[in-house]
Amino acid sequence: MIRKVAIVGGGTAGWMTAAYLKAAFADRLDVTLVESESVGRIGVGEATFSTVRHFFDYLGLDESEWLPKCEGGYKLAIRFENWAKKGHHFYHPFERLRKVDGFSLAEWWLKLGDHTQPFDRQCFVTSALCEAKRSPRMLDGSLFASGLDGTLGRSSLSEQRAQFPYAYHFDADKVAAFLAAYGKERGVRHVVDDVVHSALDDRGWISHLQTRGGLRLDADLFVDCTGFRGALINQLLGEPFESFQDVLPNNRAVATRVSRQDITEMKPYTTATAMDAGWMWTIPLFHRDGVGYVYSDEFATPDEAERTLRERVGDAKAELDVNHITMRVGRCRDSWVRNCVAIGLSSAFVEPLESTGIFFIQNGIEQLVKHFPDERWDPELTRNYNARIAQAVDGVKEFLVLHYRGAARNDNEYWRAAKTRKVPGRLAERMEQALPHLIDEEAIYPYYHGFEPYSWNTMLLGLGNQPARARPALDHMDPGRARAEFDLLRAEANAVIEKLPSCYEYLERIHTP
Repeated sequence: MIRKVAIVGGGTAGWMTAAYLKAAFADRLDVTLVESESVGRIGVGEATFSTVRHFFDYLGLDESEWLPKCEGGYKLAIRFENWAKKGHHFYHPFERLRKVDGFSLAEWWLKLGDHTQPFDRQCFVTSALCEAKRSPRMLDGSLFASGLDGTLGRSSLSEQRAQFPYAYHFDADKVAAFLAAYGKERGVRHVVDDVVHSALDDRGWISHLQTRGGLRLDADLFVDCTGFRGALINQLLGEPFESFQDVLPNNRAVATRVSRQDITEMKPYTTATAMDAGWMWTIPLFHRDGVGYVYSDEFATPDEAERTLRERVGDAKAELDVNHITMRVGRCRDSWVRNCVAIGLSSAFVEPLESTGIFFIQNGIEQLVKHFPDERWDPELTRNYNARIAQAVDGVKEFLVLHYRGAARNDNEYWRAAKTRKVPGRLAERMEQALPHLIDEEAIYPYYHGFEPYSWNTMLLGLGNQPARARPALDHMDPGRARAEFDLLRAEANAVIEKLPSCYEYLERIHTP
């Protein structure tokens, strides 16, 4: 059996890995995490997928236990501003499209909807909740969609059957600290020191690590959570990193944290605002907002980006500290090489537009547990792991390129270049299929990557890629049931808005000891 695992690097990736391995294998696995006090953390992974609840449920944690300790908030959707044109916005929610007679409400909207109004407000309940800044939970803690509530137990990403209606915003450093306490309580050995030497054996496998303080760390399996440095997977083992910058050119970010003038005006969504050289995020935490500008240094300098960020947050906050980040966009050719597995930024990063950073960490950890080796080191386990990781990352790459290629905005060199840049995989074919009609589950990227057909169609419609008409089959169907479903959706949205507290009102209740 593999009995010893050494994780190099802390942060969200390291402590999520340590906590999950302990939850999965308990005392049958010795886990040591070594991290340096001198290595800074990126700190931009503050928004998540709704599937992150599988992670916390696997650890046996209710959100009331950890969310208040992490400045947490709710995320019902991403609000995309100025992507189709300036002044326009739409929501990409955690809500599947309803179906009537086998066709989604988006299809019926093409035939019956009011096209002077955004489709998402007519096809999703969640859009109305976002506009009203509502919490997804009542003051008594019950979920507005009661049938989706309850613990998932020890389930994984691939087992999600229903779309849970919200994800989280949180302070990533505080999540790491919370999980560090969780892991150490369950036996994770924590070493605060710099790794100064990594030794290879005769096969080229990692034999041990040496710290500046003179500690020798022996392990069977080593997990690289050293971020963009890839200290083990790339620097030591020489695994190539495959850049995506030819199709996703945003390679820089500048970020800060700002206080809200009125802390009660808390939005239950991430905002992604299209800018002249990229886009800007706003992530509401309980008492403040995280704000950052993701851009391409081909179209803006760091000084220009910082100036734009400061102008965006206002003159009163001109003295705020900012963090400049150089992003390594792409993935390792293989994330598992010999006895080393890279998780987090050392494995892959595909800019934070759809909040995939935590998702990639979670998927990497879950796949490691599913493919965990023994002393035989079955190469099939390694091959399968690498295929699953690569497929998920490449699928997200396609989906993100769709955002830029599909955006109707075309008002400067940056956005015009997005329309002529090459596209990866079969994305061009998929977008061609979306011209005459909406795409279905057979036409999206075929491997698991966290996004369903409704997400692809939501982005296409929201970005301004609307088919000329609905599928011809709807001409032969009675529209009565579809009209009734639209009426029902509006009524449900109005009803829950009346009942639900504001996002801040509910969170204040669970944040107060």
